[in-house]
Amino acid sequence: MKEKFLKGPFKALGIIALAVAMMVYGYGNGEAKVVLEKAIRICMECIGIG
Repeated sequence: MKEKFLKGPFKALGIIALAVAMMVYGYGNGEAKVVLEKAIRICMECIGIG
């Protein structure tokens, strides 16, 4: 099923374009900062500093 879905080049390019658009939207929405803050918090808890 997966091979048939991604067979055409236009479908693959459409999926890539959609993924890039969602990444740009998320970055513009401030999600990169939120993810980085959560990653720092988790690392500090695992190391035992925080």
